[in-house]
Amino acid sequence: MVTFGAKVRILVCALAALAVPAVIALPAKAAVSRHVVVYYQTQYDGGRYVSPLGLTQHQTHVTDVLVAALHLDANKVVHLNDDPPSAAKFRRMWTDLATMHKSGVHVLVMVGGAAQGSFRRLDTSFGTYYPLLRNVIGTYHLDGVDLDVEESMSLAGIERLIDALRKDFGSGFRITLAPVATALSGGGNLSGFSYDQLYRDRGSRISWFNAQFYNGWGSLASTASYDAVIRHGVVPAGKVVAGAVTNPANGGGYVSLGTLQSTLRKLTAKYPTFAGAAGWEYFNSLPGGKGSPWTWAGGVASALGVH
Repeated sequence: MVTFGAKVRILVCALAALAVPAVIALPAKAAVSRHVVVYYQTQYDGGRYVSPLGLTQHQTHVTDVLVAALHLDANKVVHLNDDPPSAAKFRRMWTDLATMHKSGVHVLVMVGGAAQGSFRRLDTSFGTYYPLLRNVIGTYHLDGVDLDVEESMSLAGIERLIDALRKDFGSGFRITLAPVATALSGGGNLSGFSYDQLYRDRGSRISWFNAQFYNGWGSLASTASYDAVIRHGVVPAGKVVAGAVTNPANGGGYVSLGTLQSTLRKLTAKYPTFAGAAGWEYFNSLPGGKGSPWTWAGGVASALGVH
């Protein structure tokens, strides 16, 4: 039996509950995905093996390591720089990269670059050369590809390549491209096709662009070049990674880590979805140099707020 006093207490509690507005759960703010990208081309420096493991051993918060550069050569031959990917010299590298992958780092392969021919062959002899690329991706369990088209290729050809990669490797596979920065701001490029049209046609299938803000195509000494890309109004900040050279020996337009950090902080504040930064290349990255090249990535992650 409920006593009169108990009824009073229940009534008071009920009235109090009505007086307090209900707490409404607001949707959580979507996490911003910023990338700390490192290009890894020099696997041997004067005969000395350069391991990428320092990037994870020193907790740099690197998100993506791009192994460079894969070439589809004449006579159906595939080379990673000067040797087949299966060469004995690369065994330790693939093992180290697999270890990094287990710790959450995405491992991609960069195709093309300054050495031309790969994309011309994919453009004109797709049925012959695409299976070679697909085989490398599958053999080494890669998380994606970076398409660095520095030669003339048709728009239809690059779209066919992107479509095939997406179909064969699924939605989680990372497909990035590495145009010069002006290609995304309405200026010149090295690829022969329009990046504006490519993005309008296939933007949903492209993970992001590792845009080259160096060698006269842009600068990260300030936000001006990046601002020009966003002001152009085609590719959004969430898909434009700011690419820098990590050492004056690696290309023109080098900016010190301190200057780069300042620019990245400003870009992060200006564009909430800002996609991150990429460095060409790993082995001699300043300020650590060859002795501790991982310090560049750690400094970039700090500026981007990547933890």
